[in-house]
Amino acid sequence: MPEFLLLIGIIILLCVVCNRVSQRLGIPMLLIFILLGMFFGTDGIVKIPFDDFLLAERICSAALVFIMFYGGFGTNCLTGLFCHFVLRIAFWESMLIGAVTGSTDAASVFSILRSKKLSLRHHTDSLLEVESGSNDPCSYMLTAIILSVMSGTATGGEIAYLVFAQLVYGVVSGILMALLSLWVLRRFRFATQGFDTIFVVAMVLFSYALPTVFGGNGYLSAYLFGILLGNRPLPNKKQLVHFFDGVTGLMQMLIFFLLGLLSFPSQMPAVLVPALLIALFLTFVARPAAVFLLLTPFRCPLRQQLLVAWSGLRGAASIVFAIMAIVSPAYTKNDGFHIVFFIVLFSISLQGALIPFAAKKLSMIDDESNVMKTFSDYEEEVPVQFIKLPIGGEHPWVNKPVKELPLPPGMLLVLILRGEERMVPGGDTVIRPGDGIVVSALSHEDDRQVGLSERVLDKNDEWVGKTLAELKLGERKLVVLIRRGPKVLIPNGRTELREQDTLVMIET
Repeated sequence: MPEFLLLIGIIILLCVVCNRVSQRLGIPMLLIFILLGMFFGTDGIVKIPFDDFLLAERICSAALVFIMFYGGFGTNCLTGLFCHFVLRIAFWESMLIGAVTGSTDAASVFSILRSKKLSLRHHTDSLLEVESGSNDPCSYMLTAIILSVMSGTATGGEIAYLVFAQLVYGVVSGILMALLSLWVLRRFRFATQGFDTIFVVAMVLFSYALPTVFGGNGYLSAYLFGILLGNRPLPNKKQLVHFFDGVTGLMQMLIFFLLGLLSFPSQMPAVLVPALLIALFLTFVARPAAVFLLLTPFRCPLRQQLLVAWSGLRGAASIVFAIMAIVSPAYTKNDGFHIVFFIVLFSISLQGALIPFAAKKLSMIDDESNVMKTFSDYEEEVPVQFIKLPIGGEHPWVNKPVKELPLPPGMLLVLILRGEERMVPGGDTVIRPGDGIVVSALSHEDDRQVGLSERVLDKNDEWVGKTLAELKLGERKLVVLIRRGPKVLIPNGRTELREQDTLVMIET
């Protein structure tokens, strides 16, 4: 057991280092993690024996719940027809390959854009992210339906109900889970810090598992749940975003490494020709045809359509869906897993490497925007803090308009909380007793060390009963807050100290 945990720790550390390398070199991290898995695999240097496709499918499916914001436009049918009529693969097996490879990976695209600090014109960044997330559930649904047909376990009526259940139960579940989570997070305060994050994790799992019990699309539900929850104001949203950034990164490491570990490079030559032909057809025919068909009615510029068509990188979801086919009772003549595996490697190696070049040649680079600010990316680089201040009846700001408040330079009053109302103030907005005001200012950033100390007042302490103005603290010490039971007070000179107060003081 210790050796196993040590190996896991080494692999995670290598993934972290490789992720940094991929960002610096502009190589998709998917490729790095898969190659690392191949290095450790049966045909690699380390030679860890692993060929349990059922276990891999379960682990990867669970991991995909947390990274279901990646998908594609839906080039499934065209690819299936190409496999059947050109490569002479059986019809349903061809449709299966088309369904599996219909998914694309936005994570790989954005890792390249971020590493090169590129932003795209016409909101193409957000378009790529939305299309990728919305089509993974469709790719999964088509894969499940085709596998049911191939295994002979579904009649026409059952397939119709499966389509209904996948869509309706998935959508309803995602919406209900989001509404319930929003209601709980806004109306309840968890006793222990961080338990709101644990609650959200549980709801993510519920959003996936609940519809699957009734035959619904769990990935669609999880995707909608994330969209609805992530685009609403939430308490502690900053902490939630940081946590799920880390979880998603870990899930990506896990799934990409595991897929590389599961592959057998020695079996690649046998599928090289059909896999290469399918990859070329996907890249230069199927994906562009789907993009032009969908975007032309919206009058999208031709250069934008060309870049979107080129940016359809195949990713981990396609390989996971290929594993579903292997563990399914459906019979397939061809090695679908390694065919899809080769297509993914081809896609991220060729297309991924040329995305910056294509964006530049098509004049699609936007130098005035920031690629970090897309649909669900979250940027925490700006050193701004928000502070809430209560306005009591005797506060000197009461009955004064905002334009007359003596705010220090560099501070802005951004919000007034008045009962249930939230107001964005103007210069003539008057402050009233009982208001809560929110001000913004730059965060404290200083390399010099500033110490904080605590002093708990017992009944015999000489400070008990005195005001802060009466204390002799010296020039280098200041009481910045007082903990009084469950309350936290921001003191002033008139604040009288009591027994059991905890004083937090700053010292320089």
